[in-house]
Amino acid sequence: MHPAAPLLLPRRARATVQVGGYTIPEGAQILVNVWAVGRDTATWKNPDEFIPERFLGLDMDVKGRNFELLPFGGGRRICPGMPLAIRMLHLMLGSLLNFSNWRLEDGVSPETMEMGEKFGITLQKAQPLRAVPLRIEI
Repeated sequence: MHPAAPLLLPRRARATVQVGGYTIPEGAQILVNVWAVGRDTATWKNPDEFIPERFLGLDMDVKGRNFELLPFGGGRRICPGMPLAIRMLHLMLGSLLNFSNWRLEDGVSPETMEMGEKFGITLQKAQPLRAVPLRIEI
């Protein structure tokens, strides 16, 4: 929902092509707006809502082969950290969730969280989300 960089690295068209009724001439520089792709109502039902269950049962690949979902970009300019992220993300998240209880800072609750974004070269949350770990004694 919140890609770190809303625009992927620039691409260059190798040949003149038609995409979505538009002609893209050979040599044109192309910027892919991955933020808009993730919020396309023609592809996603309720794209502005956090519904992770929507991906259950889908034959979709996060490695850049399905253009509806591009968390790491795609092609030759895909994120070089993707293999590490895919291997380590589950372990790190599981460890954080298993060994700590969490609360939101400043009395924020899930119902009152501000999910808006502040645009720039990178995408930031308008109101930063701060979660505070509470140690579990084992």
